[in-house]
Amino acid sequence: MATSTFDALIIGGGPAGATAALLLARAGWSVALLEKTRFPRQKVCGEFLSATNLPLLRHLGLAESFQELAGPAVRQVALFSRNHAVISDMPRYRALDASRGGGNESHGHGPEKQNDEVDETENAFGRALGRDHLDTLLRDRAATAGAVVYQPWSASGLAKDGDAYLCAAVCRDTRQSAEFRARLVIAAHGSWEPGPLPTQRARPASRPSDLLGFKAHFLDARLPPGLMPLLAFPGGYGGMVHSDHGRVSLSCCIRRDRLEAARRAAGSATAAQAVLAHIKRFCGPAREALATAKLEHDWLSAGPIRPGIRRCGFDNIFLVGNAAGEAHPVVAEGIGMAMQSAWLLCQFLAAEPAAALSERRISAVRDSYTAAWRRTLAPRIRAAALIAHWAMSPAAVAGSLPLLRLFPGVLTAGARFSGKAASADIPLLPLPSAP
Repeated sequence: MATSTFDALIIGGGPAGATAALLLARAGWSVALLEKTRFPRQKVCGEFLSATNLPLLRHLGLAESFQELAGPAVRQVALFSRNHAVISDMPRYRALDASRGGGNESHGHGPEKQNDEVDETENAFGRALGRDHLDTLLRDRAATAGAVVYQPWSASGLAKDGDAYLCAAVCRDTRQSAEFRARLVIAAHGSWEPGPLPTQRARPASRPSDLLGFKAHFLDARLPPGLMPLLAFPGGYGGMVHSDHGRVSLSCCIRRDRLEAARRAAGSATAAQAVLAHIKRFCGPAREALATAKLEHDWLSAGPIRPGIRRCGFDNIFLVGNAAGEAHPVVAEGIGMAMQSAWLLCQFLAAEPAAALSERRISAVRDSYTAAWRRTLAPRIRAAALIAHWAMSPAAVAGSLPLLRLFPGVLTAGARFSGKAASADIPLLPLPSAP
């Protein structure tokens, strides 16, 4: 079996993994990126990216492509519950601080607008873009930067080999086997699926409280463009947003026990049909928004989703994205947080050439990355947990509705609190370009 050697091996080609591959390759590292599925692919995901991520998208050379493909700017946030719809303004992202690398670092990797001021319509609000488009954009940019992409290749084992790691992998199309050796491994494979790697969890026993994720695209929905509502219903929560190509994305989480009850109530319906019926029953504004909608493709499902703070690394292995920590999707910040975690790590790793990294330096990087991750991302995970448990409690939501109807700006404040108006404390310092 042939062995290929790299400075870094990245397992998982989603937003976190592709961002890490792009940044390290741009800094002159030799990088292998393993992704087990073919692109374009759909994912259970809310698809929304806050405007606070635009500096990073610009730094990656993807801001213009993102804005051209994504859906309309999301200017309003709402709560849909029972027969109530409370609507408020989405907080604006007001400034891109050029001193923190506000996007003017293209590094010769394609034209980007050199504009330090935030244009209200283009940059002040977030947008949604399907993962079939976003993941492909990021992967292609990483490949252009010099990362070697192996797809569809699945990692089947990972073992220590001296001062490096050996990863066994299999091509899912041809069943060809290969081996990759790398000084550093970055696990970006998410958290939902069990697997054989030391960074993956064992298959957990089912619990009534497990959260199961569902997602679908609809055409011809009545949801007003620019509105992103939180759907609150017994035992779960969801969100809707206009994504690319006229599609409305509906994504949601529901407890396993509540799903089983919904399936019984719906008779012989599939799980996805039961979830949709449950949402329509307990969320009148969502029912109205979907009254004329047509399902574009089959529903997707995933889970169980178990949000929480995990670990950022051990030995010469680093974790990014959901593998390091996962927020409840209720705040629609998962994609941005995944990319930001990769950015945090790569700023520490790429501060010097890969060949100059000593074991002591790697240990220091791990400590610094862990501290920065917990300082910038852990508070948002805790805040998301509070919002999620509130949204899943009919009594809590009902008790809050009188206040929200009187003061809808509370929703604006909540959106700001979840990270939609102020960047996390992640300085966008320029990484060195590849020679």
